Amino acid sequence: MSKLIDYPAATRFDSGDILIKDGTNGTKKITAKNAAIDLAGMVSAEQHRMIWGGRNLGTSVSAEQKAAIRNRTFDNLYIGDYWVINGITWRIWDICYFTHSGDNEFTKPHLVIVPDSALYSHVMNDTNTTEGGYVGSKMYKEGLEQAKTTIKAAFGDMLLTHRDYLTNAVTDGKPSAGGWFDSQVELMNEIMVYGCHIHAPGGDGATVPYNYTTGRQQFAAAMLNPSIVNLRYWYWLRDVVSSAGFARVHDAGRADYSLASASNGVRPYFLIG
Repeated sequence: MSKLIDYPAATRFDSGDILIKDGTNGTKKITAKNAAIDLAGMVSAEQHRMIWGGRNLGTSVSAEQKAAIRNRTFDNLYIGDYWVINGITWRIWDICYFTHSGDNEFTKPHLVIVPDSALYSHVMNDTNTTEGGYVGSKMYKEGLEQAKTTIKAAFGDMLLTHRDYLTNAVTDGKPSAGGWFDSQVELMNEIMVYGCHIHAPGGDGATVPYNYTTGRQQFAAAMLNPSIVNLRYWYWLRDVVSSAGFARVHDAGRADYSLASASNGVRPYFLIG
């Protein structure tokens, strides 16, 4: 048998290369790709939200996966990993994003999940108005019900409720009030998708729009892999941009907005744990 020093030298791994690991669980093989992901994740549970896994996790959340979420280790769960349940791809977009948020502190370990495509299309309102803000919209009152039913069928009692701060009034086309609401399934806002406001009104030196939000930073998946934001279809975001329209993601990839009566995709986020 050749000595290790006798083999040809290599400077890089291929993802399918095989490594041998040995320990208390015996001697086993592992691909270089899986080893790289797992070794990086061993730094800390928090490190898992900085690694793109992109792996198929199965057709349901296993007992082991559920335990890994609830014990806050997130073992073998990474950003971009996904389940395919009832024909829908549900992808991990962030980990413990809402920890310590809420008027009632939210402390449950959780994953933020977003489907890979819009679940269906719906209007924000029947007419071109943003009166009442996001909470006053037909989307909030009725349009998310189908999504909630689909999500509950896929994840059951893993769907979590937390407290979120949402806009409930608009004055002169700018958000003017908000409040804390129980939240299970919501539209994303511009910050969650882009990392900043684009069309949502900003302060003009006289009026400060009511842009208070717990969605104050970009979801990890959108940061690590921006291509998943634009999948060549329109979908709504919840930000009020004028007296007549809300923000949306355009099918051509641009940050956009649309009149409230237009029918655009519903691509919500939710928490499981």
